[in-house]
Amino acid sequence: MTNLFFSLLTSFSERAKDNFLKKLNQTPTIQEKFLLQLLQAHKNTELGQKYQLQDIKTIDQFREQIPVLPYANYEPYINRIAQGAKNVLTPDPVVYLNMTSGSTGNPKLIPVTKRFQNTLGKANFISIGFLSQALRSHGSQFGKLLATNSPKLYGTTDAGIPYGPASTGVLRMGKWVYGQLFAMPYETLKVDELVARHYVALLFALQDTNLRGIGQNFPMLLLRLANYLETYSEELIHNLETGTIANWLQIEPELRTKLENIFHATPQRAQELKEILHSEGKLTPKLAWKNLSFLVSARGGTSDFYFQRFPEYFGDTPGFGAVYSSSEGTFSINHSLNVDSSILAIESGFFEFVPQDQWSAEHPKTLLATEVKPGRLYRILTTNYSGFYRYDIGDVVEVVGFHEQTPLLVFRFRQGGIISATTEKTTEFQVTKVMEALQQEFNVALEDFCITLSAGEFPARYLVNIELAKGQNLPDLPGFLASFDNKLKEANSYYELKRRDQIQPPRLRLLQPGSFGIIRQRQLDKGMPDFQLKFPHTSEDRNFLAGLEIEKEVSSEELSLT
Repeated sequence: MTNLFFSLLTSFSERAKDNFLKKLNQTPTIQEKFLLQLLQAHKNTELGQKYQLQDIKTIDQFREQIPVLPYANYEPYINRIAQGAKNVLTPDPVVYLNMTSGSTGNPKLIPVTKRFQNTLGKANFISIGFLSQALRSHGSQFGKLLATNSPKLYGTTDAGIPYGPASTGVLRMGKWVYGQLFAMPYETLKVDELVARHYVALLFALQDTNLRGIGQNFPMLLLRLANYLETYSEELIHNLETGTIANWLQIEPELRTKLENIFHATPQRAQELKEILHSEGKLTPKLAWKNLSFLVSARGGTSDFYFQRFPEYFGDTPGFGAVYSSSEGTFSINHSLNVDSSILAIESGFFEFVPQDQWSAEHPKTLLATEVKPGRLYRILTTNYSGFYRYDIGDVVEVVGFHEQTPLLVFRFRQGGIISATTEKTTEFQVTKVMEALQQEFNVALEDFCITLSAGEFPARYLVNIELAKGQNLPDLPGFLASFDNKLKEANSYYELKRRDQIQPPRLRLLQPGSFGIIRQRQLDKGMPDFQLKFPHTSEDRNFLAGLEIEKEVSSEELSLT
């Protein structure tokens, strides 16, 4: 059954990928067709009648007639949908409400219909086709996957509409497919407690010596999974040897019984892993699964900072970005291994691009997919079957080239991920590239970092907050700080200009081990799903790192122990 499933999956997905590639030289036609069909389908909805969608016959009319609106304008409509109102934003029934992670503001609810989900599913299917073909060209193959996303709902509205993270909705709607795709039983994902869910997923997956891939939403979460494997390696091996599941794990009693009934001892596999642990002194994913062929996670933005630590745990296992997406929609499809660029998903939405000189305009002039220029940054707008039109989620992308008539995109940063002591607007992407370079220059690995601003000073100075990875040492703290300052001047000319006479010299703060773990736990405590955990590397919130203990603090004027 498993072999047949993967044979059919790769065959159909590669065919879908080939059909997608054939359309990339028809991008204007495909995009216009998508938009006009959507407007025709939505013309009799409440919002469709308000904006007279039935009268729109061209893209120019659409852009003249429909304003770029923030979520706040849609929220009253969505609240009514949650209460059971029909035909408000979409003519199709709303079967689920995606809840955004809330990493840059309050969580939002995004209507999901089957038609909307189908357009996103098509992009996912195409991405599997690209991955399958790329692996085969590297002498490997697509296969079973380890993942730890939870299918648990947050709840249901008064009208009975379930809501939760986007990935939860995808998992629940495609339960059978993912049951075939995963290397562990679907039931392992139902474990609520964070450590226990990762533990049992690893436990079952370790039984499969032919595991091919590991998937997590973000690179940081892949490192976290690898850390769990290393931390609990001896106990996991003991469970494999005895056919038991650790008693200390917090698992719901009924679910524990079900998992114990399907788990069985694999002493030969336990012995194999025990020998690896004894000879290597640790157990990593690359050591545990000799046939590990791919890692799936988001790319672009701050990903490269975490990728620098991947060889320690994953060796040379290639990475794949799958799709660049959010709760609001899918924007582009990754097309190869170890590349950040992805192809605009021209059949998943109608897309417009806001150039930098229009970012502060109330009614920005936009460019179409064929009008953007390589090397430029844009905010991306989407119109899709969720019922949003010209919707700006605040993502900034860089166009890095074209495939036929279709742009290649790389996500760079969220519009809110900007820090300014005056008006220099340093982006999260800029400081991340600086920190990547510093790790190489000083031959040191950081657990994480965050750039904040000092309180009680105007203009404020930059606070460079870092935590060293386990076993790392950084003796030259003043040199590290000076190099940060110089590299940021090179990365952001406005910072260099303001540093001459307005912005004070930055200060370096070496945080105690475990500090960023505390910050991540705070995010989880606020309700962010563990599998959507994002860590901001810039924050203008003076209290973001409040309560953390500082081991050493360095300014360009002095070196002080605190």
